Amino acid sequence: MNRLDGKVALVTGAGRGIGRAIAEAFAAEGATVIATSQSASHDFAPGIRYQQHDVADENDWRRIVEETTAEYGRVDVLVNNAGIIAYEPLHELSSSDWDRVVAVNQTGVFYGMREVMPGMLERGSGSIVNVSSIWGNSAVAGAHAYHATKGAVRNMSKNAAITFATSGVRVNSLHPGFIATPLTDAQDPAVNEYVVSQTPMGRAGRPEEIAAGAVFLASDESSFMTGAELVIDGGYLAQ
Repeated sequence: MNRLDGKVALVTGAGRGIGRAIAEAFAAEGATVIATSQSASHDFAPGIRYQQHDVADENDWRRIVEETTAEYGRVDVLVNNAGIIAYEPLHELSSSDWDRVVAVNQTGVFYGMREVMPGMLERGSGSIVNVSSIWGNSAVAGAHAYHATKGAVRNMSKNAAITFATSGVRVNSLHPGFIATPLTDAQDPAVNEYVVSQTPMGRAGRPEEIAAGAVFLASDESSFMTGAELVIDGGYLAQ
């Protein structure tokens, strides 16, 4: 269990759900993990350092990356996992809700990649994993801003992958299907039941199943992958 041994990894949105599972899986694989979220504090297993962090604030991104680099010398892996959702369809979506979802889900990914990229390019190595969604590839009714931002994350990842393909920095996107997390637990149960019913495997995924994919993309096992979409969705997009 040493696939990330010696690597320094920064994981956003790590307070719960998928992000927490990724942080814990990375630590179990030997990484030094800086786990961030907007909450004031969290209890994590040994090997995980928690930092409060607003991904929509470019100055906060600069602080996190500078502090991490000062203490550990580098950032080898960045997982842009932080995300929020607004459920409203296009014609009912307020400008303020649109702006907030874009700020966290899309602009936050841009800030994160921009801040870690110079150090990765200088070292000639690095892996960035941007968490998109099956809703970055397809759509259901409503949640217009969420769909828009997750589609943007998908293509932002491809652009960065191609731009830096010969520089030793790999950028891939991770596309979970319906995963049982506190975020989905807060949704209308009828919505959850519908998505599960449309999933060929007939169940919700577990955060640990997404974390396993993130470990693979972060590790040297995926050394010939960049610009790829790793879909973990119980067969949903195969239909």
